[in-house]
Amino acid sequence: MTFTYSREGLGRKEEFFQRVFEILPGATSWSLILGLVALSFWLPLVSSILVIAFLLGWILRLFYLTFFLMLSYLRLSLEKRTDWSERTRGIDRLDAYCESLKKRSVGKDWKTGLSLWFQREELMKLKASGKLPALSSEIYHLVVIPVVKERAAVIEANIASIAGNQDLCKQILITIALEGRAQAAVKEGVREIVEKFRGRFMDLLIVEHPDGIPGEARVKGANTTFAAKAAAAYFKKQRIPFENVVVSCFDADTIVGPQYFSCLTYCFMICPDRHRASFQPIPVYHNNIWEVPGFARVVETGSSFFQLIETTDPEKLVTFSSHSMSFQALVEVGYWPVDMISEDSGIFWKSYLHFDGHYQVVPLLTTLSMDVVDAGVWWRTVVSLYKQKRRWAWGVENFPLVMRGFLKNKKISLYNKMRHGFKLFESHVTWAALPFLLTFVGWLPSLLAGEEFSKTVLYYSANRFTQAIFSLSSLALIGTVFLSIWLLPRKKKKTSLIWTLIHGLEWFLVPVILVFLSAMPALDAQTRLMFNRRMEFWVSDKRRA
Repeated sequence: MTFTYSREGLGRKEEFFQRVFEILPGATSWSLILGLVALSFWLPLVSSILVIAFLLGWILRLFYLTFFLMLSYLRLSLEKRTDWSERTRGIDRLDAYCESLKKRSVGKDWKTGLSLWFQREELMKLKASGKLPALSSEIYHLVVIPVVKERAAVIEANIASIAGNQDLCKQILITIALEGRAQAAVKEGVREIVEKFRGRFMDLLIVEHPDGIPGEARVKGANTTFAAKAAAAYFKKQRIPFENVVVSCFDADTIVGPQYFSCLTYCFMICPDRHRASFQPIPVYHNNIWEVPGFARVVETGSSFFQLIETTDPEKLVTFSSHSMSFQALVEVGYWPVDMISEDSGIFWKSYLHFDGHYQVVPLLTTLSMDVVDAGVWWRTVVSLYKQKRRWAWGVENFPLVMRGFLKNKKISLYNKMRHGFKLFESHVTWAALPFLLTFVGWLPSLLAGEEFSKTVLYYSANRFTQAIFSLSSLALIGTVFLSIWLLPRKKKKTSLIWTLIHGLEWFLVPVILVFLSAMPALDAQTRLMFNRRMEFWVSDKRRA
């Protein structure tokens, strides 16, 4: 199927559908909010029934998310001590390795036993598929790091963490995608870093992306695409086949562990359809977590939790932030979108449409860490967080492109079109509308009740019902608080029990944060898309001691 994943250069019919699908999410979100407000004045009985339905849906969703959050945390903890290098080398001698696993005794360590059971299942599926990978020594990694205004210390920490993967350093090509419009101090800092680490990797390249290339917007995807094309020329010169290369696009502040690339290599090798898959680690925002205001800590811990939950359902998982994929697949689909802000999720949908639905996201059972937004002063941090969340919410720009692609593609099943289309639409509308409905609009029917409604049974029972639901939701909140304490990195300095309790109380900021630093940015983004007011890529303010 020939489909250009872009809103530019469309015919009259395609432009019509593009605008309809651009308007739909924002119009739906505003209709839900304003419609319930209007019903609270004119038909409070109907409004109360709808509010109770929303509350029931919300509490069920909350317990669902909490359950899968715990499940994902358990799955992640099973692989905490896994030697990914050993597993990767085992695939090179698959038959002998499978036999050795059958004889391995795990004693009373149930976590190790469960981890080995999952591994044996994966190996059996790989053997049954007959799609064996190249030897681990023949698999290479390309890491693309876009840079426009990031400080040298942040970039250096990124590359130093990659260098910590000592077993694979000589199979890693790092390409720093440097914007041509970056300041001279940034460029000089990048050159100094390259000289410092030269010789540690297969190679370390600086690719300067010129500004103003026709057809491109000032977005990260244009920069990373230009760098990936330069890397493609490098691999051709070295006679390294693209199918043996895994490309990872990292934000400049990304920090990985010493087993990260071994885990990625293993997941790439064990996946039978490795050239029709992206590989998504769990991003956590821990680099400077104890150096930022409490509200920022809660916001980004919530983002980490959301990614943990998403990994429990690979069929609905979409690439986000730092991600990896087969370089062959990236070249086939035409690289990342060069005129979109949300290139991280855009590359998944572009690939999904290009390969007629035969594309998936494989969750990596490992984390990588990034910075929490920090602008130095608390009120500037609020503004920066708002802009960051609005940029994330601008991922709604994928909805009209995906829907146009679904209309044109006859090879993707109707079931998959409806499943993915509804998930994409519902997630953005819920993101923007639900916090407003729960926090503000839900109380209006009781406050504005007329004489007729105030005499009904529902009027007297609605408040009690609402209080009961919020009491139940507090149980899920308590579980989330304890899990956040376990997941967060330890402080360098020990703190008293009082400070630990204060950090726990930060979670009571969730209702305010949901409205002002989640729903409002999402509604802002959808409204801009609805009125065709395009956004430019904005780089978050981040500081690290």
